[in-house]
Amino acid sequence: MSRKYFGTDGIRGRTNKSPMTAEIAMKVGQAAGAHFLRGGHKHRVVIGKDTRLSGYMMESALVAGFTSVGMDVVMTGPMPTPGIGMLVTSMRADLGVMISASHNPYVDNGIKLFGPDGFKLSDEDELAIEKLLDTPPQLADSEHIGRARRVDDARGRYIHHAKMTFPGDLSLDGLKIVVDCAHGAAYDVAPSVLWELGADVVAIGVQPNGTNVNDGCGSTAPQLMCDTVVAEGADIGIALDGDADRLIVADEKGRVIDGDQLMALIGSTLAERGELKGGAVVATVMSNLGLEKFLGGKGIDLKRTKVGDRYVLEAMRESGCNVGGEQSGHLILTDHATTGDGIVAGLQVLAALVSGDKPASELLDLFDAYPQQLKNVRYGETDPLEHPRVQGAIAAAEAKLADTGRLLIRKSGTEPLIRVMAEGLDDSQVGKVVDEIVEVIEDVL
Repeated sequence: MSRKYFGTDGIRGRTNKSPMTAEIAMKVGQAAGAHFLRGGHKHRVVIGKDTRLSGYMMESALVAGFTSVGMDVVMTGPMPTPGIGMLVTSMRADLGVMISASHNPYVDNGIKLFGPDGFKLSDEDELAIEKLLDTPPQLADSEHIGRARRVDDARGRYIHHAKMTFPGDLSLDGLKIVVDCAHGAAYDVAPSVLWELGADVVAIGVQPNGTNVNDGCGSTAPQLMCDTVVAEGADIGIALDGDADRLIVADEKGRVIDGDQLMALIGSTLAERGELKGGAVVATVMSNLGLEKFLGGKGIDLKRTKVGDRYVLEAMRESGCNVGGEQSGHLILTDHATTGDGIVAGLQVLAALVSGDKPASELLDLFDAYPQQLKNVRYGETDPLEHPRVQGAIAAAEAKLADTGRLLIRKSGTEPLIRVMAEGLDDSQVGKVVDEIVEVIEDVL
């Protein structure tokens, strides 16, 4: 069955355009609520959101949908996505919802769903909900309509949870940390976690106004963090995205450290302690060949999946691995979280920093990355990848790279973008290959 609403990370799109309308959000609440009404107990859903202006509208619509089918609702207000996964299990809820479009601009929004185990829904559950979206809802009798309430201590619960993942014999005393919260869901909790662990915190991106989430800041625009680290003389910088499930780091020199280097550090550190499960790290096809060679030299396999943290997590659960992620900064550490958690992953990096005698620039320079370039091309309803000229350009590029590199062309699962990535030994050749394909795609469009 093909997907009509769900993409690689829930439902996402431009607000007030299908599928991201209040009407569809209410239907999602009714459909997901009906799907998880199992057994005779009183059912509960936890709803969190980031700081987008449209979050109020989408929250109200979802509350109406869930309560109309008889499910009680607990609203947390702004909360990191991994916090919802944590609260679903701690509150014994049947379902969790995060209203966020992650790293997208504020005009977009999204709905991410978590099952009673705190993990994002399986394909089977999403397809079952999609089927219910196109059928009339089974409304509850008047006396069984659900109740809705807000909880005031949700952020405090998550702060405590995050701190508990940091080694008890360590502290961040004496460490100056820049944290960029992207004016998003972690604007309050991330600085609080670091401060409570003893750090000297320089917080930026912590003044959300509904329209500035991810705007020139955060993990997708890390230059602000890098510049602030240098200007403040900080030891390290941490940048999160709008819903705080993604992490990018800057060393003390203001150099960007991506998810591949972070996975190399965390994976190898756990392996040295005998705590790496499954004998492997799970990453996507986007991860650099340098990561694969580094891990191989440590006797650690690199398992690759298609792009999307859901696919990384599926592979981790199937193989029993406890470290996985994406080059873009989604880091999943299943010993501590059920989904990507930028704050928790950042704490593992900080633990390695304070327990060693190296600055961040040395600690996080674990391998030389192969030259890699990625460019995006926005498209409309027409699929340019089916055009003969584009297919010809891709074939020509693959021939040029031959055995010295690789080419990856794919559609984004969250935005109408064609992503063109090439990797190889020669930086100039990699750049030329990407530019040639992008030029053909743009010309076809």
